[in-house]
Amino acid sequence: MEISHKRWGVNSSGEAIELFRLTNSSGFFVELTNLGATWVSAVMSSGDGSTNNMLLGYESAEGYMNDSYYMGSTVGRFANRIHNASFNIDGVGYLLDKNEGSNSNHGGLSGFHKKVWKWEKLSSGIRFSLFSPDGEGGYPGNVNISVEYLLNENNEFLIHYWGKTDRPTYLNMTNHAYFNLSGDKRKITDHCLQVFSDIILETTPEYIPTGTFTKVAGSPFDFTQTKRIGDSLYSGNEQLRQNRGFNHCYVLKKSSSEEMRQAARLSDPGTNRELIIETDLPGILLYTAGYLPCPDTGVCLETQFFPDTPSHANFPSCLLLPEEEYCHRTLFKFNFKTL
Repeated sequence: MEISHKRWGVNSSGEAIELFRLTNSSGFFVELTNLGATWVSAVMSSGDGSTNNMLLGYESAEGYMNDSYYMGSTVGRFANRIHNASFNIDGVGYLLDKNEGSNSNHGGLSGFHKKVWKWEKLSSGIRFSLFSPDGEGGYPGNVNISVEYLLNENNEFLIHYWGKTDRPTYLNMTNHAYFNLSGDKRKITDHCLQVFSDIILETTPEYIPTGTFTKVAGSPFDFTQTKRIGDSLYSGNEQLRQNRGFNHCYVLKKSSSEEMRQAARLSDPGTNRELIIETDLPGILLYTAGYLPCPDTGVCLETQFFPDTPSHANFPSCLLLPEEEYCHRTLFKFNFKTL
């Protein structure tokens, strides 16, 4: 495994922004930056020998400094939305940053995606570390965070999230990569997708869960069998039109233990590239990038706890206590689909 890095820029506070590259023996490589602990690229050869980046992103550090779409970033303290930007822990109310109407989204105004993280090289990857002080964004607890990005010789890319707090708090991290396996940034309507779930969370028009679990059978949200994303995306479904496409959390099937479970399989018929995602987290959010300047050119598959978890006692809890550790993994397997 070859690990290299270079100075990529400096932010307005004078903090150094670095760009790291992890390359395995087959030439597959990923790039990362300590700005937002962000996943910048995943570069793989195609059938004709050319190479393409399978992630949407920017060519410069300045692009990520000015980004408003969480492009490839580590999202926290809480991935996705919290209703009314508030929650209670042990009878004590906490008010969060409101950055989407009356709600808080992706950690609010103090999200991890704009922080410059500390870093260290590992034998097969990079560890980014961050300290989030008590009260930041309205969240209780001094929290120490780390995110490890690890690459192996089989084009398997592991993200390992870790956190520790000194007060009870909510923690829910994800990576916000936008995938386009074609590498040429065409619309992802011809990409084929399977999600290993037959249930989504019912939501309001503000993407806030109602608490109801909805079966996908017979609806455009049914990806239990592999199908083209475009077959559903432009199906005329009212909710998809209103939401500018998919922006929905799927409930993953429970496994018999805390081991990794299958979450999704994405492929591009034009290149035969395939991405398989496994995780130990309970949900995966499908987002087809309807709010980008060029909509539907990427697809996000964000493994996470459910949106607005603090408001729903029937959701798997991500309340982190001082005697516990937040420790979760998501694995991305890149290969060529067997024909």
